[in-house]
This record gives sequence, structure tokens and C-alpha cells, in this order.
Amino acid sequence: MKLAIFDMDGTLIDSQALIVGAMVSAFQRLDMLPPTRADILSIVGLSLPQAMDRLAPANVTPDAIAALVDAYRTAFIALRAETGGEASVPLYPGALNVLGALAAQGWLLGVATGKARRGVDHVFAAHGLGHFFSTVQTADGHPSKPHPSMIETALFETGVAPSDAIMIGDTTFDIEMGCAAGVRSIGVTWGYHPQAQLRQAGASDILTHFDELVPLLT
Repeated sequence: MKLAIFDMDGTLIDSQALIVGAMVSAFQRLDMLPPTRADILSIVGLSLPQAMDRLAPANVTPDAIAALVDAYRTAFIALRAETGGEASVPLYPGALNVLGALAAQGWLLGVATGKARRGVDHVFAAHGLGHFFSTVQTADGHPSKPHPSMIETALFETGVAPSDAIMIGDTTFDIEMGCAAGVRSIGVTWGYHPQAQLRQAGASDILTHFDELVPLLT
């Protein structure tokens, strides 16, 4: 068996509007200057405590970081209720076709994401994706990317060797995580980190459109 593991935000779904909106709201709630849009998107993929630690001013306390994490979660839930949440954000073009094509070819599919499991379940319900995935790894039970724990657990759950697995993601955190786990890592350009950084992080290939993935693997 072969296993293709996908990141979610910036790779499968275009959720940047929700992420940026919730992050700005979290900082404003604590009377802090919100980060720029570019800075916010640069940390997508990290678990929330690590993301806030990078975005917050250098002199903030651990308690302030924890408060930012709580404020972000509250703001995201509110935005989800106001906008329809994950149902309002699109899949990237070609994503659904690629998942179906790989599954039809006998690939096992997985997710490794900095989202909480609750958020992943919302995405699955909104876009009808849950049935594709044999293993789902989220921020709830793992160290933040680029630690290889998510991929190592996905390999264990599916019984697939690292040499028979790939990681597909849009950030250097995804690529570094894949390399640390010993799996081939493929970068995509439609997400949040530029192509040059993905190459430098160790991406073996770069996709500019989802339709390129199946020919690359077959």
C-alpha cells in the first residue's frame, strides 16, 4: 500500500479569510496591534501556541500567549457561526478530483494538519471529504509541525513504510515535517509559503496546480 498525506489549510481548503479574521480579532480583543496579513499567513500550519509565540510581541508573557490562543478560538467559532465557516471556504481547484483519482488507484489517504480535530470534522462535513481518509492527525494529539509525530503516527496506523508515503503541503513546516519523518515531500504553490522556501526546506517536487499530482505519482 502507498499513503498520500495532505495538509489542510492552504493545501486542500482556502481558509485564509477565516484565519486572518480570527487572528486580527484575537489581538484586538487583548488590545494588541494585530500582525500583518502576510505575517499571519506565514505561520499557518503551526499549532496555535507556537503560532502565537511567533506573532506576539517579544515581551509578552506565557499567560498572554495562552490568552491569545483562547481569544483566537473564540473568534474563529464566532466567525464560523456568522459566515458558515468551513462550508463558506472553497476547496482548491482540482482537490476533489485528485483525492478521488488517488483513492481509485488504491492509494491510502491521510491528513496531517495544525487544525484541531473539531475543525477538521467541520471541513469533512462541509465538503464531504471524510470518507477519503484512512488516517487523520491533528494538533490535538501531537507536537506542532515540523515535528514528525503526525506522519509517524499516520504511517503506524496504516502500516505503510516511509519509502511508500508522501507528504503534500503548502508550507515549509509541512515539508520539514515530511523530511524529518523520512517521506518524500511535495510542495504546492497555491498556499501560504513561496516556492523558493519550499525548495529550500527539502521539497522534492513543486506543484502549481492539483492536476499535476496524479501524473507525478503514476
